[in-house]
Amino acid sequence: MKVDYIALSVPVFFILIGIELAYNFYKKLNYYRLNDSIANLSQGIGQQLTGIFMKTALFFGYKYIFEHWRLFEMPKTIWVWIILFIGVDFFYYWFHRMSHEINALWAAHIVHHQSEEYNLTVALRQSWFQGWFSWVFYLPLAFVGFDPIMFLTLSSFNTLYQFWIHTRAIKSMGFLEYILNTPSHHRVHHGSNPKYIDKNHAGTLIIWDRLFGTFQKEEEEVYYGITKPLASWNPVWANLHYWDDLVKTARQSPKITDKIKVFLKPPGWFPEHLGGFQHAPEIDVDGYRKYDPVYQSKLTGYVLVQFIVALAAGSAILFSYHKMETLALISGTIFTLLTLIACGALLEGKAWLVKFEYFRLMLGILLLLLLKFPVGYQVIFAAIQLISVIWFLNLQKANPNTDEN
Repeated sequence: MKVDYIALSVPVFFILIGIELAYNFYKKLNYYRLNDSIANLSQGIGQQLTGIFMKTALFFGYKYIFEHWRLFEMPKTIWVWIILFIGVDFFYYWFHRMSHEINALWAAHIVHHQSEEYNLTVALRQSWFQGWFSWVFYLPLAFVGFDPIMFLTLSSFNTLYQFWIHTRAIKSMGFLEYILNTPSHHRVHHGSNPKYIDKNHAGTLIIWDRLFGTFQKEEEEVYYGITKPLASWNPVWANLHYWDDLVKTARQSPKITDKIKVFLKPPGWFPEHLGGFQHAPEIDVDGYRKYDPVYQSKLTGYVLVQFIVALAAGSAILFSYHKMETLALISGTIFTLLTLIACGALLEGKAWLVKFEYFRLMLGILLLLLLKFPVGYQVIFAAIQLISVIWFLNLQKANPNTDEN
């Protein structure tokens, strides 16, 4: 039986985020910003929803190899569990490292590195497309004969382990820094400082970085994010922007070989006629500014309510999708993603926001009429949509120029 340990852990994630947030306010640390945190969580919600449509197929890819081409029959003993744990962590290291060293893979993984903050919400900032290729790195384990359910369990726990290391609240863990991937090690991994880039790819055990020459100790202050900031709260654009850069570079390259290399070379690689390899710039400490566009403060409450709607809808889908009809599943997912896009646009004051928001609200009402949801859900959702329409209308009356920002 498959158990989605990551989905089951979502309530724990939010409890821990709440604890870190309270600590942040108590110590006045400024580790959190509303816009950045919503953008991070939006990526997590989107990743879980889009994953619904591919996770079964990917699991059966591993399972098919195990059932038809495995070389050994591995017993389910404690020692095999331990060996598989090490194996999963080893192949995670190489998947993660290659995701930083091959442009086509970085185009997906880059999403996780876009935040200019570092807190527990960043752990949930995940690519919507990375799962399409990450599973391939683990296939040697299927050929050897490690049971698919054992693999799925340990790979889930490898992912779960990495949640807590996305924090600045824990400085050093003493001798464990030599063995485990810790918050200090992973802060380095998220740094855009040239000396920190492409370091500390570990999942659970830092020993792989020490063995393969990619370890870097946390020394100077870490500046988080990517070398060319995303400068957007749009969750869809966050997943596509680097692909857009790669395609544009390929189009500017007359040679077929250069077009191919654009996708296979490391980030920073360009053909000679475009200037050749571009190294990461040093941090301009005096000129450093985080992306933080001004938006109407009166929108804060509305954004929070809409985000909670998206979170609730996404959670409901995540825990009941196997019982939902296909049309309801697709429609619910689309509405949730549109709501996340609207939250980002509200926080940026986008010019197209007003028409988009009215369209989204009307779509929600239309879906309510067309789809057969339980009566309780219909009543709650209808009330929320009605309140949202009235609320947004009043916001527009108070700020008639919002759509001109």
